[in-house]
Amino acid sequence: MIQLSLIGIGTGNPDHLTGEARRAMAEADLFLVPHKGPGKSDLADLRTQIIAQVRPDATVALFDMPVRDDTLPYIARVDAWHDEIARIWTGTIAKFPEARRVALLVWGDPSLYDSTLRIAARLNPQPALRVVAGITSVQALTAAHAIPLNGLNAPVTISTGRRLADEGWPAGCETLVVMLDGNCTFQTLDGDGYDIWWGAYLGMPEQILEAGRLGDVAARICKTRARARAEHGWIMDTYLLRRRS
Repeated sequence: MIQLSLIGIGTGNPDHLTGEARRAMAEADLFLVPHKGPGKSDLADLRTQIIAQVRPDATVALFDMPVRDDTLPYIARVDAWHDEIARIWTGTIAKFPEARRVALLVWGDPSLYDSTLRIAARLNPQPALRVVAGITSVQALTAAHAIPLNGLNAPVTISTGRRLADEGWPAGCETLVVMLDGNCTFQTLDGDGYDIWWGAYLGMPEQILEAGRLGDVAARICKTRARARAEHGWIMDTYLLRRRS
């Protein structure tokens, strides 16, 4: 049976690798590395650089990521996309019949707003699955801003830009962490009612941070985000919103 290790690697900084992640990488026979097109080639490059630091002798198989069918409803679109990725994984692994321990490096942690586990569940036959926890963008964000995640004895909600746009501020929520927001949905909120802590390329040399009263910094964040995305061809950002008392 093939063992598939999904290894959380943090937010792109090699120093985010845990000891467990390094051990799992040292044991792997094959690394799968997704390639998301020329505009995001440095994402694949970062993965291969991290692999090369830990395993200079590693066998690396790059595979092209399929494109989502935008004509389908959102959930159907994502399900079909995951099915196709699983088929690509299966075909790529089959090209290396001697590889019994396969690894895939996952940004942040495989369990938080990441679909790698859902894709792995589609593999047939099922591999023996190993998950190695990683530093999430949420942790990297709060560390970069030197703030606590939660208020005193208060809960935290983690959601997406899509849900914030569709449903507004969650009822009873004091602190909201928003991930996967390509539209700066915080602009839809009352600028006087919230503070925001925003970060992009967290933990990387390109890291950008902004914070303050939402009404004071929202426009600046949008401009900074657009400029950085145009410069790099991609962006990963996260933000935390907290109600003002």
